[in-house]
Amino acid sequence: MASAAAATVTLGGKGAALSPAAVYALSSGLASPTIDASAQKPLSTRTPSPQETPASLGAALAALAPAESRAAAAVLLNKLLLTASDSASALVTAATAARLAESLDVAAALPLGSRDEAAVAAASAPVAVALAALIDCCAAPLARVADAVAALSCEAARGDAAAFDVPASGDGLSSKDEADIAADIKMLVFGSKLVGSASGAPAPAAATFAKVPTVNGIFREAVRALHARVRIELNAPVKLGKRDARETGEGKEEALVVLATQLARAVQAMCKLSVARARLCMESITDAELREKLTGGVSIDDLKGMLDRVMIDSDAVSVLKGVYNQLLKFRDFLAWEAAVAMAVIEGDSSIEKPQAGLDNEVGSSAEKPQAGGDKAKADKKSKKKKTLGKGTSAVLMLLRDHVTNGSATASVNSALVAEWGTSLSLLFDPKCSGLESLVEKVKEIVESNEVRRLPKIPKGTRDFGKEQMAIRERAFSIITSVFKMHGATALDTPVFELRETLMGKYGEDSKLIYDLADQGGELCSLRYDLTVPFARYVAMNNISALKRYQIAKVYRRDNPSKGRYREFYQCDFDIAGVYEPMEPDFEVIKVLTELLNQLDIGTYEIKLNHRKLLDGMLEICGVPAQKFRTVCSSIDKLDKQTFEQVKKELVDEKGISNETADEIGNLVKTRGPPLEVLLELRKEGSKFMQNEGSVVALNELEILFKALEKANALDRIVFDLSLARGLDYYTGVIYEAVFKGSTQVGSIAAGGRYDNLVGMFSGKQIPAVGVSLGIERVFAIMEQQEKERNEMIRATETEVLVSILGKDLTLAAELVSELWSAGIKAEFKLTARVTNHIKYALQSGIPWMVLVGESELQKGSVKLKDVKANQEEEVDRKDFVQELKKRLSKP
Repeated sequence: MASAAAATVTLGGKGAALSPAAVYALSSGLASPTIDASAQKPLSTRTPSPQETPASLGAALAALAPAESRAAAAVLLNKLLLTASDSASALVTAATAARLAESLDVAAALPLGSRDEAAVAAASAPVAVALAALIDCCAAPLARVADAVAALSCEAARGDAAAFDVPASGDGLSSKDEADIAADIKMLVFGSKLVGSASGAPAPAAATFAKVPTVNGIFREAVRALHARVRIELNAPVKLGKRDARETGEGKEEALVVLATQLARAVQAMCKLSVARARLCMESITDAELREKLTGGVSIDDLKGMLDRVMIDSDAVSVLKGVYNQLLKFRDFLAWEAAVAMAVIEGDSSIEKPQAGLDNEVGSSAEKPQAGGDKAKADKKSKKKKTLGKGTSAVLMLLRDHVTNGSATASVNSALVAEWGTSLSLLFDPKCSGLESLVEKVKEIVESNEVRRLPKIPKGTRDFGKEQMAIRERAFSIITSVFKMHGATALDTPVFELRETLMGKYGEDSKLIYDLADQGGELCSLRYDLTVPFARYVAMNNISALKRYQIAKVYRRDNPSKGRYREFYQCDFDIAGVYEPMEPDFEVIKVLTELLNQLDIGTYEIKLNHRKLLDGMLEICGVPAQKFRTVCSSIDKLDKQTFEQVKKELVDEKGISNETADEIGNLVKTRGPPLEVLLELRKEGSKFMQNEGSVVALNELEILFKALEKANALDRIVFDLSLARGLDYYTGVIYEAVFKGSTQVGSIAAGGRYDNLVGMFSGKQIPAVGVSLGIERVFAIMEQQEKERNEMIRATETEVLVSILGKDLTLAAELVSELWSAGIKAEFKLTARVTNHIKYALQSGIPWMVLVGESELQKGSVKLKDVKANQEEEVDRKDFVQELKKRLSKP
C-alpha cells in the first residue's frame, strides 16, 4: 500500500522492485513516476522511428478506464527500462520513456519509437499485468480485514469459538492457511464473554462460522498465488531474442487469467459467507423494523451471475476487469457486514463498549465514576456486562472512530448503518491511509498474542512422548542386536549430502529430495535414504568389502498422510564386496526375517523378485529398453492401485501400447511359493527361458531359494512378478516385506542388490546388497499392539523409588546415591503424604519403594515395599541396598 508521504515511485532502479501497491498509487494519482538515474544511461537518444502499435495493446487500451490506463503505462514504462538495462543491444528511446513518465498515458506514447519497444509492449502484456496488480493490491489487505470482520460478527452473533478449533496436523490433514486463520480469529476474540456464551449455538450459526477458516484460507491461498505471479511479471525484463521474433504475451495473460479466476471463485465464496454472517448478526437485533430494513440493505441476488459474468469473457482484459469489479463488490459486502455487526454491538446494552484509553480487561468498567451509592450500583451493573475480546475491542474502536470521526452515537437506525457501510467500504480501499493502520493493527493483535498460541511442528513430522520412546528404544535394541549378531559394524553419515551425490539415483522419486539453500558455495540436499550415502562412503574411502548397519533419520519432500512422513527413521543393513553368488543376498534376507520375528509384530510376508527377470519380462512384452525404468515405476504402484489405473498411466503418460500393457498385466499376476513359481517359469516353452537376462536371474534365484529353505526362512517368501521397486539403482534381487495384520501400514521393509551404485562415484564396481526397515511403520504396529493388550507402557526403567516422608533432601541424597553406586536404577521423592509416593510408583510402574519416615529414622531402619504385591518389610538401614539387590536378582 502506498504511503501518503510517498509522492513519487522510482522506476528502473537497480535492486528496486515495482510493487502492486506502487502501481495502484500511480493509477490513483497518489504518486507520480520518476525514472532512476541509472536507468537513464542505457536509453537511446536517437530519433524515434514510429512503429505499428501491437494489435493486442491497441485493443486492450480502448477498454480501459483512466486509472487502469495509468497503471498500464507505469507497467510498460518499467518493462522498457528493465529491458534496456538488461540487454546492451536493446533499443529503447529516451523520448518514449520521457513521454510515458510525463503523461502516464500509453496512448500519449504511441506510436512506439523502435521495433524493440514494440516487441516489449507485445511480449510483456502490460495491460493484463497492470490489471492483475490492481487486483492484487486490493485483495491482499482484504485477506486480513475479512478475518477481523468475521471475528467481529462472531461477537455480534454470539457464535461459538469452538468453530475455530482447527488443529495443526503434522500428518498434513489440515491446511496451514486454514489453521493459521482459525488461530488468528481465536486470538482476536480472546477474553470475550460473548462468543461461546450461548448454550448450544443454533446449527446454522455453528455451520456458518465453521466455514470461515476453510473459505478464508482458500481466499488467502489464491491471493498469495496471484501476488507471487504479479511480482514476477512486474519486475522481469523481456528477453528480445531474434529481431523478427514477436512474442504476443498471450502466455503471461493466460497465466494471470487462471490465477485471477481462481481468486474470483474464492471471492464468490467469501461474498456468500459474508452475507450469511451479516444475516446471523441481524437476528440478534430485537427491533423488528430495524432488522427488516437492515436485511433489505444487502441482497444475495447481487451474487447471482457475478462469477459467470467474470468467466464468460474470452479476452484476458475483460476477465481481469471482471475480477477487479467482483473484488470491489466483495469490499462492499464486507463493509456492510462490519456495519451490521457494529450496529448490533452498539445497540446491545448488555455489552460493555470499549473506550479509547481504557484497558478492556474482562470485568473492567467503562462507566464514569458516580457519587455515593450510585457509584457502587453502577460498578455492580457494569461488572455484569458482557465484554468483547481484546482484539475485537481494538478493531471495533478503529472502525467506530473511522465512521463517527470520534463523535458519540445517539441511536442506531438503518440510515446510519447504511452510512457506516459506505464509509467502511472507502476505508477498505487501498487509497485510504486508514486501511494500512487497520491491517497493521490486526497483525499486531494476532502477533502480540503469540504467547497464547500453541506452537506447531512442520507437516509430516512428529513428536514422540515418553511411552512412544520406550517402545522405540526397545525396538532399536532388538534391531541393533540382530545386526551385531551378523557381524555388522555401525556407520554414521551426514544428514545432508552434496546435491550431485543424490541426483540421478532415485528415478522419478528424485523430485522428493529436499534441497537446502546455498550456504558457502555448495549445493546440498537432505539425504533421501541411507543407501546412497553408504555407497558414497565406500567409494570415497576405497573400501572393497564392508558389512555395516545404520539407524538414522531420512527426509522426503512428500505429501504427508496417515503413516507417511517427511522425516522418519530408516534402519539399514548392507553388505558390500565380492562374494559367491547369492551369499550376501541370502544373509540380508535372513537378517530381515530375524528382525521381523524378534520384533514380534505378527504375520508378514516378503515379496521377492529379480530386476533382471523384470527387465526380461518387459523385453518379452515389447517395451523399449529406454523405457524399462519408467515402466517399473508404474508397475511399482500395483500394491496401491488397480492394474486398470496403472495401465492408464502406462498408455496415456508413458506411451506404451494397449497390447503391450495388457501383456504386462498378464505376466505380473504371477505370484506364489518361490520354488513352485520358479518351476513354472523354467518349464519347457517358457518365454523367460528364451531371454538371456531372465535365465541368469532364474539361476541365481534357485541358489537363493534353496539356501533360504535350509535356513527355515523360505516360508515367509512370496515370489511376485509384480514387485518392481522403482528406484533406479537396483540391479538384481529385490524384495519388500508387507505386514498382514489388522493395522494398515503397507510395506514395512524393502531392499535389493545394487551392483553399480558404488561405481557411479568411483568408477570401481563394488557389488552390494542391502535392506532398509521402515521402522516408523513397525512402531505404528507395536504401539497398536500395546493398546490392544491394554498394558501399561513403562517410560522409565526405574527399579526403586526412595520415598522420604518429609522434605529432608540430605537424607534422600544419601540413600539414593548408595543405590546408584550399586548399579540400581532409582529415583527419589520428597513429600509427607505416603499416598502420593505410592500413586507415583504405581503410575510409573516402579516395582520397589524405600519408605523412610520419623519412626524409621529413630530405629535406624527403612521399609521395603513390593508395590505390586502391596507388602512391606522393615530392614536395617545398613542392609537395605543388599536386600534390594537380592530382590532384584542383581549380582
